[in-house]
Amino acid sequence: MPDTPSREFDVVLWGATGFTGRLLVDTFAEGAPAGLRWALAGRDRARLDDLRAVLGADVGIVVSDATDPASLDALARRTSVVLSTVGPYARLGTPLVAACVEAGSDYADITGETLWMRASIDAFHARAQQTGARIVHACGFDSVPSDLGLWLLQSAAAERYGRPCTHVEHVFGPMSGGIGGGTIASAFGVLASAAEDPGARLALADHDLLAPGAPPGPVADDPWWPRWQRSLSTWTAPFPMARVNTRVVRRSRALLGEPWGADMTYRERLRAPHWPGALAIGAASALAPIALAWAPLRRFVERRLPAPGEGPDAATLASGSFRSTLVGHVADDEVPVIVEIASPFDPGYGATARMLRETGLALALGELHAAGGVHTPASVGAARLLNRIDAAGVRFSVV
Repeated sequence: MPDTPSREFDVVLWGATGFTGRLLVDTFAEGAPAGLRWALAGRDRARLDDLRAVLGADVGIVVSDATDPASLDALARRTSVVLSTVGPYARLGTPLVAACVEAGSDYADITGETLWMRASIDAFHARAQQTGARIVHACGFDSVPSDLGLWLLQSAAAERYGRPCTHVEHVFGPMSGGIGGGTIASAFGVLASAAEDPGARLALADHDLLAPGAPPGPVADDPWWPRWQRSLSTWTAPFPMARVNTRVVRRSRALLGEPWGADMTYRERLRAPHWPGALAIGAASALAPIALAWAPLRRFVERRLPAPGEGPDAATLASGSFRSTLVGHVADDEVPVIVEIASPFDPGYGATARMLRETGLALALGELHAAGGVHTPASVGAARLLNRIDAAGVRFSVV
């Protein structure tokens, strides 16, 4: 165990009684090593006590409230690492990150809210460098497969060809799983910001949003219409989460010092069964943000979807899985480098809980040696995280 005698806990799970938080608690109880000091945290003591009783585990309880900065400061000072599943992060996440930065505590979450991530970088990166806190956003399905998958592919390219791939396409699918109210609330929060604030719209379109100060590089085109992926022999359509994942990957490259060259391009697409299917997905992806920019329609749709705290049923979670494939080229005439990522777990919940768990354990056990700052999964410790997450059931393999 890490030598942190001044801290009562090694890891605190913030939001333990929420839908995603409960899944994290269950996977943590399965995977936490003996002797790890961990605790459940939230604002309702009775619910936390009930959860601990169901677990039957000797874990701590920390009562704190997202709207009470003093309680968050106390939480952050008691632990080495905080894992947060409490979103929307733009509304509820900033005070906890601030508390962890000031306490010098590590923090990881599963946010896909790029505007909030940029606000976190602007507000906390310099201070976290001073205090030593590692703030690691996007440690779930957004954006671990993208971030660590690209790192593995480029490592394989260097071994095979002695140089990195210059252009990479990441094709997601097939996949199945559910979506919960917290994810929906986060997505609609981003839509509302874009609809109401021209500055937010411009920021969301900026490929360097999460890499402020980095020299701009080329951007891979990503048309809404069907595109044939020759190496995988499949039609593809736009991938809804590409605007999150590509920005996280771009920050990793900047923090790592552009190890694969400033001219590398990276694109994400979604596997489609046929050309008409790809066309339908592309048209929907192009039109939906325009339609949902109208506030009355957005509110109408949101009221008919799961609310925060609600999520898929057990059968949906049990049947979930995902696969994605990265194809990289060092030159047009070379055999491509291919990395496959596959998991038998629901991407947004079962797989995400395991990715966040392994990030927290790697931080708490002293396995990651990155300096303080606002990080990505790849920049905080790609090799070690990839090995941990692979062993936890999200498998990465070079084909």
